[in-house]
Amino acid sequence: MAKAPAFRCSECGWTTLKWVGRCGECQQWGTVEEAGGATARVAASSVPAARAARPITELTAADAPRWATGIGEFDRVLGGGIVPGAVVLCSGEPGVGKSTLLLAVAATAARAGRRVLYVSGEESLAQVRLRAERTGALEPELYLASETDLGTILGQIRDAAPELVIVDSVQTVASADNDGLAGGPSQVRDVASALTRAAKEADVPLLLVGHVTKDGSVAGPRVLEHLVDVVAHFDGDRQTALRFVRTSKNRFGPTDEVGCFEMTGDGIVEVTDPSGLFLSRSSTPLPGTCVTVALEGRRAIPVEVQALVVRSSTAQPRRVVNGVDSSRVAMVLAVLERHASMPLGSEDVYVSTVGGIRLTEPGADLAIALAIASAARNVALPPRLAAIGEISLAGEIRAASAAKRRATEAKRLGYARVVDESAALVRNAVPETIRAGRQESAPAGRREPAGVPNF
Repeated sequence: MAKAPAFRCSECGWTTLKWVGRCGECQQWGTVEEAGGATARVAASSVPAARAARPITELTAADAPRWATGIGEFDRVLGGGIVPGAVVLCSGEPGVGKSTLLLAVAATAARAGRRVLYVSGEESLAQVRLRAERTGALEPELYLASETDLGTILGQIRDAAPELVIVDSVQTVASADNDGLAGGPSQVRDVASALTRAAKEADVPLLLVGHVTKDGSVAGPRVLEHLVDVVAHFDGDRQTALRFVRTSKNRFGPTDEVGCFEMTGDGIVEVTDPSGLFLSRSSTPLPGTCVTVALEGRRAIPVEVQALVVRSSTAQPRRVVNGVDSSRVAMVLAVLERHASMPLGSEDVYVSTVGGIRLTEPGADLAIALAIASAARNVALPPRLAAIGEISLAGEIRAASAAKRRATEAKRLGYARVVDESAALVRNAVPETIRAGRQESAPAGRREPAGVPNF
């Protein structure tokens, strides 16, 4: 008689007869645990009248009313506000500002008269108080607790009867009924399940802070993301003040909205119009600069791309990028050399964005190409010009996604000239744009790199 599987992977459910350190199915380490014994058959129980199944046509949106947190950018990401009983998982790199944002959400809700319970498993009460005092989050309806025991947290929720619960973070909470270490897969799964069940039963929204791994994904078992209703990721460069909040899962709204925030000395503030954050302060056009319109969620944001081309002093020319994809820059350089007759093989090329934003979409290819060409010819592009388009390996200019929305935003911001897919080919768009810039603003006597065609 075959033996029943004695060990099971907490991530994917793979079973084995003996313990192994790595799952043979999902290849995760430390997720294989001893499976429980056979369970008794569960008998059907009577259903209370209040919880009986109802036809979907009898339900209305009023059965799940939203309430605004008071922070517009956060409400935008959530789909208009917080739904009672919803569980939101907020993840992000250490020090990016997750706790600061959620403390601001808690203070705003408390200021509106809602009782908020903020449970910190990583900081003491005095530390949270100091941060709240610095950011102006001292409110009488904001209750603080420093706990890491699941049973105590559930008791705090029962006794305080809050209208909003924040747990920072789920990896620091442990259940006494589980022998695993805090932060382990089994502990995270049990803690998240218990907190989610308590939030659903009390119809109280719950915000959880989650750690991330080295690759940026949510740490812990994959079931954690399945348990919650919303998965929001808080990201941004720690060297800059700009922060973005995106959702990868949202049961109550779209997942293509982006919230924009700025970290200041007094806390985190929302940025309702980030159109001027990624442009240089120069009033006159400079060589090596070109503006494109990028999409962050549903927002169209103007971004300035800067390039510098200088004679290389090494046998291997440098290709240094910041804020753009290095592989796409290499492709653009190859297209310029092949289809625009610009030999840049002996030049050092530097490409960067302004403001710390990162461009990963192909719609910025044309702006990168024009910025490099402008820097190589040392000619400023015409003023109030924006470039939007994807460049193919054949030298064609293709329309970017949501091209009409980008062009409309560019015209709204005063960019009268838009170079896009209507130019058709790189060998037409680049020379014509450079000639227009030379005719309008290029002074005489500028040094031009050797080997670059004088188009």
